[in-house]
Amino acid sequence: MKTSSSRAVWASAIPFLFVLLWSSGFIGSKLGVPYAEPFTFLTLRYIIVLTVMVPVSFLTRAPWPQGWKQVAHVAFAGLLIHALYLSGCVYALRLGLPAGIVSLIVSMQPLFTAALAGMVLGEKVLPRQWLGLALGFVGTAMVVSHKMGSGVTLPMTLPAILALIGITLGTLWQKRHCPTFDLRTSTAVQYLASLFITAPLSLAFETREVHWSGQFVFALLWVAFVLSIGAITLLNYLIRSGTAVNVASLFYTVPAVTAFMAWAIFGETLTGLSLAGMGVAVLGVWLARGR
Repeated sequence: MKTSSSRAVWASAIPFLFVLLWSSGFIGSKLGVPYAEPFTFLTLRYIIVLTVMVPVSFLTRAPWPQGWKQVAHVAFAGLLIHALYLSGCVYALRLGLPAGIVSLIVSMQPLFTAALAGMVLGEKVLPRQWLGLALGFVGTAMVVSHKMGSGVTLPMTLPAILALIGITLGTLWQKRHCPTFDLRTSTAVQYLASLFITAPLSLAFETREVHWSGQFVFALLWVAFVLSIGAITLLNYLIRSGTAVNVASLFYTVPAVTAFMAWAIFGETLTGLSLAGMGVAVLGVWLARGR
């Protein structure tokens, strides 16, 4: 009985822990990107993850995906979630797209997931959930509204739109084609596939110059261990155990938590409208996730 109760408490805490860790990734990236170009930063991040997860997988005798078809499904989901999503976000920022607009574009993911969940997964989205998803988007817009900037062009937004497509399709693909897999080996497969994308891009379009500093090393280790291993493991668990809409709705709270972190760490402005938007977003997530 005690074990079952502990598992229930842990299961209830996982969504909150995931949001906290995922939100910290934006802070870590902001700390690290000034010292290295985006694809170089992501390549180093993936290499660190692989040097940890590959030995762990072998030492613990974790089962690897069976057959090339299963490997391909796991790898493709990783390319969408890691390579396309993360690369799109960092490259949009590099082109000068304000962080608030990047957050707003990517925060449309729950709405797109809900729209596609019925066709792809056969999930039924209730009216209450649609209301929650709409409120979540409105709340997110309120949170990031003070970060909006002028001079935005279409080329700036394209990488962010590709990031939105990546995280949306990646979540749905993994839910449909990878219902059961080992979290250790799947992480290794997904980051190895992503490394084959970011490494050539860094070679082709970047100088690969890194300004090593204590802050950069901290940021790199933080995003590698806390986000790429910790948060991604929790995301994979949530995708496997919950509906796509429930999982996607959690992303509405990420800009709010990130705003709090940026206020505490960088002293960024936290307006009354942002605080109100946080409340609206949380209400939206509560409605979208149901009981």
